[in-house]
Amino acid sequence: HIPQGPVCTNLGLKPGQRLTVKGKIAPNAKSFVMNLGKDATFLGLHFNPRFDAHGDVNTIVCNSKKVEEWGAEHRETVFPFQKGGTAEITFAVNQNDVTVHLPGHQFTFPNRHSISVFDYFDTQGDFTVQSLSWE
Repeated sequence: HIPQGPVCTNLGLKPGQRLTVKGKIAPNAKSFVMNLGKDATFLGLHFNPRFDAHGDVNTIVCNSKKVEEWGAEHRETVFPFQKGGTAEITFAVNQNDVTVHLPGHQFTFPNRHSISVFDYFDTQGDFTVQSLSWE
């Protein structure tokens, strides 16, 4: 059973805006997920840091999803997360991609489905959200 965190359904994030998530990572964390998209079935960014899950160790896996169809996985080898630690992650929405700001590192992921407004956000797994802010 994967714990489900808060779900936002009317964010209204447009290019030039950003969402910042702060929280705690479980001491025995295997992985956690943050999804950003139009709705639950239409994800522009599936952000999945894996401490030890699905054969990946200390790897961030990103993807996109349209209904039940996943895209190609994108892997980041920089892994600035620690079990039992805190994390602050910012998703900055641009015209053609999303920039993910991590502690000491950032990368961009393409907006493959040309989502113009990101209304949906959820978190799952071994992460407890302490604050959400957007600007």
